[in-house]
Amino acid sequence: MTLLSLKEDRPTPKAVYNWRVYACAAVASFASCMIGYDSAFIGTTLALPSFTKEFNFASYSPSALALLQANIVSVYQAGAFFGSLFAYGTSHFLGRRKSLFVFCAVFLLGAGIMLAASAKRGLGPILAGRVLAGIGVGGASNMVPIYISELSPPAVRGRLVGIYELGWQIGGLVGFWINYGVNTTLAPTRSQWLIPFAVQLIPGGLLFIGVFWIKESPRWLFSKGRKEEAMEILCWIRMLEPTDQYIIEEVEYIERDLERFEREVGKGFWKPFLALKDPKIQWRFLLGGLLFMFQNGSGINAINYYSPTVFRSLGITGTNTGFLTTGLFGVVKTVLTVVWLLWLVDLVGRRRMLFIGAAGGSFCMWFIGAYIKIANPGLNPSGKMSSGGIAAVFFFYLWTAFYTPSWNGTPWVVNSEMFDQNTRSLGQASASANNWFWNFIISRFTPQMFLKMKYGVYFFFASLMIISIVFIYFYLPETKSIPLESMDRLFEIKPVRKANKVLMEELGMGNGRAATTAEDASVSSDEKAGQSQAEKASV
Repeated sequence: MTLLSLKEDRPTPKAVYNWRVYACAAVASFASCMIGYDSAFIGTTLALPSFTKEFNFASYSPSALALLQANIVSVYQAGAFFGSLFAYGTSHFLGRRKSLFVFCAVFLLGAGIMLAASAKRGLGPILAGRVLAGIGVGGASNMVPIYISELSPPAVRGRLVGIYELGWQIGGLVGFWINYGVNTTLAPTRSQWLIPFAVQLIPGGLLFIGVFWIKESPRWLFSKGRKEEAMEILCWIRMLEPTDQYIIEEVEYIERDLERFEREVGKGFWKPFLALKDPKIQWRFLLGGLLFMFQNGSGINAINYYSPTVFRSLGITGTNTGFLTTGLFGVVKTVLTVVWLLWLVDLVGRRRMLFIGAAGGSFCMWFIGAYIKIANPGLNPSGKMSSGGIAAVFFFYLWTAFYTPSWNGTPWVVNSEMFDQNTRSLGQASASANNWFWNFIISRFTPQMFLKMKYGVYFFFASLMIISIVFIYFYLPETKSIPLESMDRLFEIKPVRKANKVLMEELGMGNGRAATTAEDASVSSDEKAGQSQAEKASV
């Protein structure tokens, strides 16, 4: 198997893997650039000498300053939590594309308000702007994975949703390095810290422009009865004619899936909530939420938002040194994300990468915590890294190497694909809200955790990663290469560890429930064709 070889659920024309589907995914992923940039730049901006001087951080006690910094960071996550829930309503009534337009506009408004902050006005504009920007990115974090997933051929769905994660890492890379750049090249004035805030407008503006080019999700259009428009866009994205067998089969799968859920659940804004009475649906919602709990429990957002604090705990001193170390962290994440989306996510799979990431990451966290416990570098700064400190930094980057191609983007991929058409928007809203809820918890309490727990913070994250291994092994099936319309069947198969293999055999060999559905779809298509010919003959 080569680097870019694909595992298909059925014979697929090469035209399907065309530039348009990748371009739509890339444009939508400017939303994740907004998210990634914020998660990276805010922590180091709060550490800029010009920022701390402008807002007189020196006048605060350590506990009061930790609370202030936590509030500046966490109001963004609080806004994102509600934005991800609002997105369910906008996606139902407006669709995926127009929802992105709305939330992008809200983000740009919030980013603009932040620029009004000053020593005279205080931090109020930053706090208010971050709430609005949070609502914008929360809604976008709901919409983009769904949108990309619904456009994607099954064989490259993980790769395309992975572009969303790549956008997150590119934004983060810029965010990690920008404060190193302004700190080394600009005088410590108001302009120095304003620039990182202003850069937020760039990915937001690119998304705003790009939304005018991308197309609406054909699956959403089919669900609203707009079949002609849906067929036109589907053929445009696939670069195939409406009469092509692949298009005929895909439309049949979508329509039969919609018919089934209209029969079992029904259409309407509130109907998917009624589907939550089904324990099988409840279980998938719980799985989605737990994936993000364990993702945040790895410690990633503690590092993203408070990287200067993290590196200081390892004995790294000096503003520029801390910024440089943080920037290298961003480089490692971005490079490994490219490897993940090109190869690992669709070939190695979701489950196996989560296993490897949790096991390796936990080991690294145990080592780092043990080093801090023994050496206590934060209280005994020497100005020079010891051999133990160098080893701790190495294990920190090794942790990054384990985490990035596993827990960083995989929960988004799984949540974007494991729900059916009628509960997909609600399921993604739940998953996004869970992400931002746990993100808020980490960002709100990390400064206090470092003050009180010290090395225990790393042991805490290491323990959660061990628990996640058990969770994945027993409860999460492998979703790679499975068509969206077959996800219900996937979650019915026991034991979970064999579900993907069993279903792929059913799809490929023409037996079992999944194959029966496809066969019925083909028969239905032939019957319709026969009826049409009979009607013409009658005329």
